[in-house]
Amino acid sequence: MDKVLDYNSPTNSRTKLGVYIHIPFCRQKCLYCDFPSRADGESSFQDYTAALCREIAGKGGVLSSHVIDSIYFGGGTPTVLPVNNLVRIIDCLCGCAQVASDAEISIEANPGTLNSENSAALHAAGVNRISIGVQAFDDRLLALAGRIHSAAEAVRAVSEAAAGGFDNISVDLMFGLPGQTKVDFETSLRQAVKLPVSHISAYGLKLEEGTPFHRLQAAGELELPDEEEEAAMYDLATDFLPQHGFERYEISNYALAGSECRHNLKYWRYLPYLGLGAAAHSFIAGQRQANVVADCEYIRRIFAGEDAVEYREVPEPAVAIAEYVFLALRTVQGLAFQEFASRFGLSFTDRFAGIIEKLAGDGLIAVERGSVRLTVQGMRFGNIVFASFLPD
Repeated sequence: MDKVLDYNSPTNSRTKLGVYIHIPFCRQKCLYCDFPSRADGESSFQDYTAALCREIAGKGGVLSSHVIDSIYFGGGTPTVLPVNNLVRIIDCLCGCAQVASDAEISIEANPGTLNSENSAALHAAGVNRISIGVQAFDDRLLALAGRIHSAAEAVRAVSEAAAGGFDNISVDLMFGLPGQTKVDFETSLRQAVKLPVSHISAYGLKLEEGTPFHRLQAAGELELPDEEEEAAMYDLATDFLPQHGFERYEISNYALAGSECRHNLKYWRYLPYLGLGAAAHSFIAGQRQANVVADCEYIRRIFAGEDAVEYREVPEPAVAIAEYVFLALRTVQGLAFQEFASRFGLSFTDRFAGIIEKLAGDGLIAVERGSVRLTVQGMRFGNIVFASFLPD
């Protein structure tokens, strides 16, 4: 990383920008996954890397007018890509953009695609945060979810990331998996906090249309925990993790002090980000856009000198307001009235007076001096709150 800039410098007037880079490949699709990725893409690795570098070079105007303060490699499983390809992408981005000296550079990884050697190489290339998709420290549950690793391999992956130089490691855990109990989930939580991790994401299983799990449920062949058991797992995470130093800062995310994911906070704070790669989304200057989903078509377009973007939209004001509200309310800090007024030229409390009164009366939100946030109950039933702010 030879092109860096201290964005705290008073001489720097550029706007901060996050960059998301999508790697649409994995070793095996999990049974719950609906992310745009495929497991048979090895023959496309080199062309995809080259296409990404071309797209990055073509975004020089956007990149040069901003300071990049976060970079996030998501997927798929980015670490199925050979480490030299990943380093090439990082070097290309740093050569085309002003990357802040203290930028957060994250990469998602799965056990089985990570070892101390590629961890060290990524760390040397500037990656300073790694997010490992563990999901459960339970071989039975992992097999039922279609994961390719074991619990022991998950523990080893975290240890090898630490050995490779990472001191900012996140793990993903899931609850509500088929056959999972509160005791099972507690076992995973206890194992996670024993490891050298600084961030834990605890997500409830969602049955997404088109996934094997969705089809199994429709056929009556998926044995899921009942609502009471799943609620007990949710409550366990909210109680257990803060007791072990992991403070909740978003509905599904917990971190040691100072280890909150800065890139993901951009999404929740309605800040700009540029998406690169197949299926990548961007939000810049109030416009949302998305690249073509299929990686082969993405590669073809880039090599042909065509635009990879297939969707652009400037949300209507009412839609933009609703997006801003429910993204801000996902965070523990909630929504600041002054920030809302500065962005939209409106008073939040005037605009939503009736909704605020009802949600507060139901115990789902708390109105405090200058802000509104979800209560503990509101965090549990966030979707009800968010729907209240959608335009008619």
